[in-house]
Amino acid sequence: MKGRVKNVMMNLVSAKSLAMITLSLLLSGCAGWLPSSGPSVSEVRDAAESPRLSGIQLVDLNDSVARRLLAQRKQELFSEKLGVGKPAAWIIGTGDVVEVSIWEAPPGTLFSSSALETKSGPASSRVTPFPEQMVDSDGLITIPFAGKIRAGGRTPQQVEAEVAERLRGLANQPQVLVRVLRNTHATVTVVGEVATSARMPLTPGGERLLDALAASGGVRQPVNKMTIQVTRGDSVQSMPLEMVIRDPRQNITLQPGDVVTALHQPSSFTLLGATGKNEEINFEAQGISLAQALARGGGLQDTRANAQGVFVFRLESADALDWPSKPAQTTPDGKVPVIYRADLKDPATFFVAQSFPVNNKDVLYVANAPSVELQKFLNIIMTLAYPVINVIPLTR
Repeated sequence: MKGRVKNVMMNLVSAKSLAMITLSLLLSGCAGWLPSSGPSVSEVRDAAESPRLSGIQLVDLNDSVARRLLAQRKQELFSEKLGVGKPAAWIIGTGDVVEVSIWEAPPGTLFSSSALETKSGPASSRVTPFPEQMVDSDGLITIPFAGKIRAGGRTPQQVEAEVAERLRGLANQPQVLVRVLRNTHATVTVVGEVATSARMPLTPGGERLLDALAASGGVRQPVNKMTIQVTRGDSVQSMPLEMVIRDPRQNITLQPGDVVTALHQPSSFTLLGATGKNEEINFEAQGISLAQALARGGGLQDTRANAQGVFVFRLESADALDWPSKPAQTTPDGKVPVIYRADLKDPATFFVAQSFPVNNKDVLYVANAPSVELQKFLNIIMTLAYPVINVIPLTR
């Protein structure tokens, strides 16, 4: 019996000793041993202040920060950068196929043998249609008795006037009509995520951006996931397709040589920590706010989240803000590592969150509340103390 009591007492001492050692280690700063989905609020703050991790900027999210970032993200509009535009003048170009017809008043003198008679009143006029011909590399066409005529770079009316002038005195009151049968010069190219890439000829009516997309069979991805890029000369501008559809001013008139590219570039952010779900979430081309991003992730978990510990991790451009730590250190590609901290305990922050823009590849993280860490600690203590509790009755 004495041996049994002695063994029990030794077990009791060992269990108490183990519990005390564990308690001492945890209270002395070894709480990092506790399981966690990420850093605590204090650990994020310490990381920004750590010399080992110098260069990380910790910025409290407020109205002025959100306004400045939103202003920098102001969408450049097609109507402002490229102009709404008017239909381009009908200019004949190299490679276009034209047809020339010449009328003579009666009696026909120059083309009478090959002319077709047309009735228009008491007298008959005679029309001579010439075979269609392609404008050569020098911009020239050939008209019998008129010779080489420069057509490239001119309107049909200008070509008509020159042909009539050259035939004056040879033909009887000549009238000339020039028609462009195939337009290979004034075209727009449509490529990218469309049903059929195409080279669309322009007409004097003035085709617009959405006309070009429709002529190519439309886009192959959801409208809110598409970005439209217009290349005009050296200028390249992009806009979300959804904005072009919503604002008629952005449905600009296209110009010869424009290249329209439909781009499917899905943007996404990663949501981690004490939220409804931890995953990568796609969002539409026109962007979303922090409030929308949190909502799409199921919001903050009531039982885990620290509302004062909502963070956005981002690589920001060096001139985005006035950084709290100067000089701001940058990555090799000129970006500044930034942690934006939002305090959702403050009701005003909810208004800020509606205007703070989420960028592609942002990481949103919600820290655990201190009570959650305490609960983890107590669970470990109870696990270690449980043998002691079971042993105590045996000592009585």
